[in-house]
Amino acid sequence: MNFIMGVLVLLSLIGITTISAQTVWLDELDLSAATQGYGVPMKNKSLDGNTITIAGKTFERGFSTHAVSSLLILLEGKASLFTARVGIDDEVAGHDPAAVFELYGDGKKLWSSDIMHLGDSARLCKVQLDGVQKLELVVADGGNGNYYDHADWADARFETTGATTFKTYNPIASEPYILTPLPSAEPRINSAKVFGVRPGSPFQYLVATTGDRPMTFSAKGLPKGLTIDPQSGMITGKLLNAGTYEVTLIAENAKGKAEKKLRIICGDRIALTPPMGWNSWNCFAGEVSADKVKRAADAMVKSGLINHGWTYINIDDFWENHRDSKDQSLRGKLRDEAGYIIPNSRFVDMKPLADYVHNLGLKIGLYSSPGPWTCGGCTGSYGYEKQDAESYAKWGFDYLKYDWCSYGNVINGLPDNDPYKVSSLSYSGGAALNTAIKPFKIMGEYLRQQPRDIVYSLCQYGMSDVWKWGDSVGGNSWRTTNDITDTWVSVKNIALAQDKSAAWARPGNWNDPDMLVLGTVGWGNPHKSKLKPDEQYLHISLWCLFSAPLLIGCDMEKLDDFTLNLLTNDEVIEVNQDPLGKQATCLQTIGEMRIFVKELEDGNRAVGFCNFGIDVTELQYSDFEKIGLNGKFTVRDLWRQQDISTIETNSDKLKLKVPAHGVILYKFISLK
Repeated sequence: MNFIMGVLVLLSLIGITTISAQTVWLDELDLSAATQGYGVPMKNKSLDGNTITIAGKTFERGFSTHAVSSLLILLEGKASLFTARVGIDDEVAGHDPAAVFELYGDGKKLWSSDIMHLGDSARLCKVQLDGVQKLELVVADGGNGNYYDHADWADARFETTGATTFKTYNPIASEPYILTPLPSAEPRINSAKVFGVRPGSPFQYLVATTGDRPMTFSAKGLPKGLTIDPQSGMITGKLLNAGTYEVTLIAENAKGKAEKKLRIICGDRIALTPPMGWNSWNCFAGEVSADKVKRAADAMVKSGLINHGWTYINIDDFWENHRDSKDQSLRGKLRDEAGYIIPNSRFVDMKPLADYVHNLGLKIGLYSSPGPWTCGGCTGSYGYEKQDAESYAKWGFDYLKYDWCSYGNVINGLPDNDPYKVSSLSYSGGAALNTAIKPFKIMGEYLRQQPRDIVYSLCQYGMSDVWKWGDSVGGNSWRTTNDITDTWVSVKNIALAQDKSAAWARPGNWNDPDMLVLGTVGWGNPHKSKLKPDEQYLHISLWCLFSAPLLIGCDMEKLDDFTLNLLTNDEVIEVNQDPLGKQATCLQTIGEMRIFVKELEDGNRAVGFCNFGIDVTELQYSDFEKIGLNGKFTVRDLWRQQDISTIETNSDKLKLKVPAHGVILYKFISLK
């Protein structure tokens, strides 16, 4: 002891002092800055308010969150070590959750747990943090699309020299700002430049137009069998013969006249541009009803979205009767004696609902599953595919979302003759290719036999590389990812995973990175999107660059000015609806900035400078050759709808200032 004291005295005399390490527990920090897929994070408790428990072992301290989630902590180089035990909480037994725990320091990945499942022992996370300024704790989706990813950072703490606490923060600007100019009083035709229809199918195409009303419509070169309503601009009728027809659309009001070319292709392919519309799930989830659907359709018209090309009103799960719900509005006979499905009492009769939506100038879609039950436990189509396809056509529906869900039970030998025996829903990520294809092919064949066009949207979360075979089963779009949530981590991870499927995008075949999480969402528990304004600009910009189906997921009766600004920029939407149908890919990475480039039918290019980092990116950009640009161009800011400069790619530089988690969306217009 005397020796140790002597050493300490000597160190003190020569100016060297010791600093004892201190512990800062994660649960001592302000966790309100965390973002997560559902609910709110919990301190020292599981998400359901229980003791944190991983594989039977309990923990008194920790941070529990729902994937996907992110927590940013400002360390300023004052932490030396982070340790935690991570895993899925036992409270979600009976489900099949999976998640990945990750640590990022100053934008670089420091550690990953790899995929963890329920029942896995808590995994030790031990990471040196010397010099790290900013730390991010991330829980990413484990790839199974499960809603029960209750993830625990148990016994999470920092070792530090001197600091007594750290600041959690969200560095992304939170004040909404509007970039989209108001539409001109003069007519502007915004509907797609190309439209596909099968011979003999009912034709419905609205000349979507902004400008002062009243307005009159006409068309030159309209083929025999089609007529245009001069007041509404709706083209209806039937084409009996295959062929391509070049039409000139005309819209006139007191302020002026607009013309636009429309190419009608009558043949085997429909959905020649990505579908645009609304889906009930992200807003109402299991609370959807015919009344809410009608009100959404009314809002689509009243808000003016219909004049910007938004078309579909899609009913997701819970229009069918449920297998065992305590809600009596969902209980009833599942099918009639001939096997035709019976809607629940919230809907009663689907044809009048479809007629109501059609009479507004819109189209309507609905939802089913190839399994015996939908994701929510309602009646699926397994064994009744023919009857269901016939019902959809008879009712007058234009779109079907077909969701994998309980088909995972079918491939495992269930169900038997008792439909109620299937008590759980599952996603089977290990399905063999022929098994993955089979149920979608069956429904696709029956849909093609119907006397009307029904857009066919495959929803099986990217399993078995669906983009490679989706067209072969008659699909028009297919999900490439698990469910999106209104969090930055979710949008970022989905966006950065889209390049792999880009080569399969083309007219009539669209990669679907899931719905838009803008406006008031909530899956039955409404709240404003957790995405910051810049993140929302990035979100819709990328979905347009990706040629993705654009499906609004918010409450249509609660559209604010900021959300309308995101959904009514015709120059941005035009990128999505470009007839070439080529999906953007990332052609260059500069730090945390990814540059996505989309070739357009007119030979020009749309370019998204996307900042996935937490700091503003400023640079003088000159690598035009890397993004396929060579020559002289006008650079047009699509969100502001204005030309900003003219550049020569071999000599000029383009000044860029991209906000954190934000985007600059430009169109480069060749001046050859």
